[in-house]
Amino acid sequence: MLQGARSGTWRLTGKVADIRIEGTDLVLAMSQLEKVEGVHGDIRVPLTSVRDVEVVNRPLDLLHGLKLPGTGVPGMTAVGTWVSPDGRTFAVEHHRSRGVVVHLEGQLYQQLIVGSDDPQGLAERLRSAVRTEAT
Repeated sequence: MLQGARSGTWRLTGKVADIRIEGTDLVLAMSQLEKVEGVHGDIRVPLTSVRDVEVVNRPLDLLHGLKLPGTGVPGMTAVGTWVSPDGRTFAVEHHRSRGVVVHLEGQLYQQLIVGSDDPQGLAERLRSAVRTEAT
């Protein structure tokens, strides 16, 4: 949504990416702006493909390889796909100092890196959903 457009100054607003559980799937749901930045829609993977969830400081530091496609400002913003010899990573991170890394198996992406205001709480909710799905 554009705010302040009539005053001559504006900024694009909207909610930021969120990881949620829908049935037996993990869904990385992005805002419209993030979908444009990342040249990608929401990402959906089965919970059974999640191998680990970890809380990390400075998630942007984990990105390496070639950005194809996406938006990246070193140390500030990363939205999109990074490809390296280790595989593919999809990241959605805006100026946060903490986040989660979701390690995947058997999917297009080997990991999802997502900034979060509450990475510990998010990681606990994801781990709980993965444990529940495994039983």
